[in-house]
Amino acid sequence: MGRARLGVISVAIAGAVAFGGCDASENADVDRGRALFQTNCGTCHALAQAGTSAVTGPDLDAAFAQARSDGMDNDTIEGVVQKQISHPREIEKGANNYDQVYMPADIVTGQDAEDVATYVGSVAGVPGAKPPPLGTPDQVFAEKCGGCHTLEAGAGSGVGPNLADALQGKDAAFVKKQIIDPNSNITEGFQPDTMPQDFSQQIPDKNLDELVDYILEQVAGGGA
Repeated sequence: MGRARLGVISVAIAGAVAFGGCDASENADVDRGRALFQTNCGTCHALAQAGTSAVTGPDLDAAFAQARSDGMDNDTIEGVVQKQISHPREIEKGANNYDQVYMPADIVTGQDAEDVATYVGSVAGVPGAKPPPLGTPDQVFAEKCGGCHTLEAGAGSGVGPNLADALQGKDAAFVKKQIIDPNSNITEGFQPDTMPQDFSQQIPDKNLDELVDYILEQVAGGGA
């Protein structure tokens, strides 16, 4: 899959007139789109309703807030997002982050892309948008951790280490520290500042403790 330099999505809004009134998919599944966004896009982009806070790529709420305030509708934002997924805007040579920030073209395709675009179009830049209440520990893991980590023993690593392997022999205090202060202990081969630094604000204490217990149970049981 080719790699394209990622530009600020708000720049693309200037060319969004062609998408006005066009619905990328009337049959899109926004719940599925949210899950796909968290897994494929949330590791780089912040989006309040998705509960993601990564800073590698543009903050999508900030990118679309003014346009939405000026009257851009969901369908138009949806069209912009679909175009950015298939043809990420390149950063011009000479830009400060030209050699640092990349987005692959077609990171999701087909119905997946339609679901993601429709979801983002429905929530990006919406004032006061926030994620729904957190669910069970496995759901919290899927939402907050699953986009970067796996709990399947022996599986390859993703953006972050395979926790079924990396956390062997570790206790609850270590795991919790890694969640709320991820730079406190960097696994060999991975870079600091990749994992969100604000999970202590995103995840209430009760959910956090349950998440730690769930992760340790999976590690002890050989992963899931």
